[in-house]
Amino acid sequence: MRHPSLPRARRRVIGALTAAVLGAGGLSVPAATALPQAPGPPGAAPRAAVPERAPALPPAPAAGAEAPAATPPMGFNNWNSTHCRADFHEAMVKGIADIFVARGLKEAGYTYVNLDDCWALPERNAEGKLVPDPVRFPNGIKAVADYVHAKGLKFGIYTSAGTKTCNRAGFPGALGHEYSDAQQFADWGVDYLKYDNCNNQGVDAKLRYTTMRDALRATGRPIVYSICEWGQNKPWEWAKDVGQLWRTTGDISDNWGSMLSIMKRNLPLAPYAGPGHWNDPDMLEVGNGGMTDTEYRSHFSMWSIMAAPLLIGADLRKVPESTFEILGNREVIAVNQDRLGKQGTVVSSEGGRWVVAKELADGSRAVALFNESARPQRIATTAQAVGLAQATAYKVRDLWRHGSAHTAGTLSATVPAHGTVLLRVAPERAWAVLPPSMELSAEDNVMAEATSTGRLTTAVTDLGRTPALKVAAALTGPQGWTVRPTSPTARRVLNGGQKLTTGWEFTVPAGTAPGSYGLTLTVTHRSITGTRLTHSAPAAVSVVVPPPAGRSYLSDIGWLSAVNGFGPVEKDRSNGESKAGDGRPLTIGGQVFAKGLGAHASSTVEYYTGGRCTTVSAQVGVDDEKGTRGTVAFEIWADGVKAASTGVLTNAMNAQPLTADVRGAKAVRLVVTDGGDGIDSDHADWADLAIGC
Repeated sequence: MRHPSLPRARRRVIGALTAAVLGAGGLSVPAATALPQAPGPPGAAPRAAVPERAPALPPAPAAGAEAPAATPPMGFNNWNSTHCRADFHEAMVKGIADIFVARGLKEAGYTYVNLDDCWALPERNAEGKLVPDPVRFPNGIKAVADYVHAKGLKFGIYTSAGTKTCNRAGFPGALGHEYSDAQQFADWGVDYLKYDNCNNQGVDAKLRYTTMRDALRATGRPIVYSICEWGQNKPWEWAKDVGQLWRTTGDISDNWGSMLSIMKRNLPLAPYAGPGHWNDPDMLEVGNGGMTDTEYRSHFSMWSIMAAPLLIGADLRKVPESTFEILGNREVIAVNQDRLGKQGTVVSSEGGRWVVAKELADGSRAVALFNESARPQRIATTAQAVGLAQATAYKVRDLWRHGSAHTAGTLSATVPAHGTVLLRVAPERAWAVLPPSMELSAEDNVMAEATSTGRLTTAVTDLGRTPALKVAAALTGPQGWTVRPTSPTARRVLNGGQKLTTGWEFTVPAGTAPGSYGLTLTVTHRSITGTRLTHSAPAAVSVVVPPPAGRSYLSDIGWLSAVNGFGPVEKDRSNGESKAGDGRPLTIGGQVFAKGLGAHASSTVEYYTGGRCTTVSAQVGVDDEKGTRGTVAFEIWADGVKAASTGVLTNAMNAQPLTADVRGAKAVRLVVTDGGDGIDSDHADWADLAIGC
């Protein structure tokens, strides 16, 4: 096969190199690889589903040239919003390109406008070429690429490293057609290829993906290569020299549980990321409607600090204005696009209070304070803990509130449920001109029954080295609640390191339903330069009902909070995977249980007991759904004291009895740990979980 896109002199060089290589034994599929047979036309003999033989030794990137995707790719992909529905078509794709320009997303760094599955007809033409769907793309793919390029943007396309793509309609994949398809893409002006993993016929993954790499290189056109292999063969260990990014997980869904579980799988892979080779935890769901704006800000923050590709998955023609505010935050984007190219690493994660830090090219650190739990939590660390050298003071920039302050070293915030505070921190010589960083916090885990009067304590702390002047605090509750202070709410001067602590009483109105209710702590103060500043932070009260008298199953009672290592905690079913309700009957050692909780290490589930209960009991173990894998340990805590625990349990063990004395406790916590070897496949069952009151 000739390479018409290459200069004649280069073709002669490649031809000579090819002859030399073939003379020395040639390029071939390893003999040890057993290749399956792919179907051919009706009545024809089956043909081998093998990658095309390389027509010539493909050129490598020029020495000294900047690596493709030197920073994580940014752009758009239609799949999360349209899938294969009829609203995926030429006008939609052009409309996205128009919005990129009109709304400033292009200036913010979004470059690629990418097609996903279903752009082609189910059959190739007589010459074996791919054929664009004439209904979706009446002017062909090149016309769309030309339109995108005319906007100063780049264009991407999709296919699979198999005989068919992933859609059940059976669109043609590239296995066995790599060089032909790559040249067709190059001729259309493609700048980015997402290469999926469906219908791969069992052919070795490295062989399939390396063959397409070579085919793309042979076109002579620079094309960013996205390996969508779902992390099945640990591509982070081998794909650095194959593609520019590789999927580390299965597909994301537009819900909190899916986003959270994918984040947890991608975070440990930080050592493998860098300029030109990125871990890819899948595309963004921001704007698709399945999460709150707080959750979408967390999604965008964590993908940015993980140096993940930022590919918008929402139809920007239909999203609310808040979507553009999130996706267009250039301070957050700058963290993602930092030229040093480091992925953020986990500093701590106890109790769902995550601290993730990313080193930046200017020596500063991006720091995410991420709250996994369903209630506000204080999350704290220090400048030295995130990798900064000792300094007199540090500048702290809040990348969502767009405000700067200074701190003597402590980094902390009360973070809303499912929220993230994203900071940029660096030593600062001129720290005295910045106001002090103020920490606002409220007592955690406050519970009250309807019609009762409860108490709550708040604190305002000056974390800087200069005083805060005329400090005043106010606490407001939901409509109908009464809130009043029981101690001073103001200080004329609050010096660095000092704290204003205020007690509050609140009354829960009659008829208030059980659940978590938000309160807001608002603080005003002046800096020494005279600037008036206002801060706010969330607080929460859990309105509870006493547990029923007698013996009850805890899966029939609402919990106060639940944090789970993968997917949601399930009631009367096993953990399953990332989606709610996808578990199976609770099964330990072949024994099936009708009642209980399905969890996944690390997990904490908390219940209100109000000092009325005596015992918690369960049959515990690793669920059979994970085969021979999984090691966990179970603990029961009563008001912060461990009341019972198991040793490490494995899937080979039958259910183990566990009983705890919880007399007098206001709350009990059910904890699952990973047994000390990481959380892989740690599906943990609290079977026959009951409480006696």
